[in-house]
Amino acid sequence: MRYDFLVETYETERVKVVSVWSEFRDEDLAFRPNAKDSRGRSVREQMIHQCVSEDLWLRTMLGIDIGEPPLPAEETRLEFMKRYTEHSGRRSGQLRAKDEAWWEGETTFFDVKRSRAWVMMRRIAHTAHHRGQQMAMLRMLGHDLHSNYGPTADTGGLMQNHAPTIYAYANLETLLESEAGGGHKKPLPGAGSKAVTERP
Repeated sequence: MRYDFLVETYETERVKVVSVWSEFRDEDLAFRPNAKDSRGRSVREQMIHQCVSEDLWLRTMLGIDIGEPPLPAEETRLEFMKRYTEHSGRRSGQLRAKDEAWWEGETTFFDVKRSRAWVMMRRIAHTAHHRGQQMAMLRMLGHDLHSNYGPTADTGGLMQNHAPTIYAYANLETLLESEAGGGHKKPLPGAGSKAVTERP
């Protein structure tokens, strides 16, 4: 089907979201970029936004309804990861069942009309935007970063220097099981001796 790539991209995005959340620690949830400025979301508020915003977009713009509250009863790091994994997995199943006519059909995106395929692409971009903010927050907290797209400074530096891609976990099931037991991420080699910028 012509729009399988959108579902496949969404399925990889859901893994990336939960993978970034797993890099935080429980004590990080109240952290915000500037402690004196409430305009920048805290880590907990970022998780809330992802769960609520994605539910709202897909339910009201695409008609993908899980039929359950988007937030976990207990707002802990692990419970956010479990709830988002479950709900995004169910959304993925509903999306995979849609045909080309559905994807090409028009829906309302805030105050304009757009195709459902366009709205889904915009949703994926929105999620990536917030995930980038969270990765910056992980650096502010001094945490290591496993791969999310490819190499990071902690996996060996730049792609052109042949740094490897190292994911913390092989899949979401392993991630949730391991994080429930205290976390057992793959070890990271660090940046090495070369600069982690293209222009030293």
